[in-house]
Amino acid sequence: MASSMEFVEYVCEQIAGGGEISYKKMFGEFGVYCNNKVIGMICKDQFFLKKTSFGENRLGCDAGEAPPYANAKPYFLIETLDDREFLADLIAGTCEELPMPRPKKKKVSL
Repeated sequence: MASSMEFVEYVCEQIAGGGEISYKKMFGEFGVYCNNKVIGMICKDQFFLKKTSFGENRLGCDAGEAPPYANAKPYFLIETLDDREFLADLIAGTCEELPMPRPKKKKVSL
C-alpha cells in the first residue's frame, strides 16, 4: 500500500517550520527533503526520520525506530505529528547534522 498524497502533504505542512521542505516520489514511496538534504521517508502513511545524535537527544530513549522498507537501516518512526513547534526544532536540528548531498557527476557523451 503506497502512501496517500494527503498524508505526504500533511507531514510536509507539519514540519515546514524546520526549513525548506519538499518531497519526491522514490522507490514507490516518498523521500522528504529539508534544505535539499534527504531527511526522511514517508512509506505506507508513516513518517520515518533519519537517525542523528540530535534526534536521539531530542526524542529521548522512548524514540520508536523501524526500517521504512525491507532491508533498510532503522529510522526514527515519528508517530506524533501534532506539535509543529517541536517538529520544526527536530527537523532543523536533524537537517543541520546531516551532510550535504554529493554533487551528481555529469554524464559524458561519447
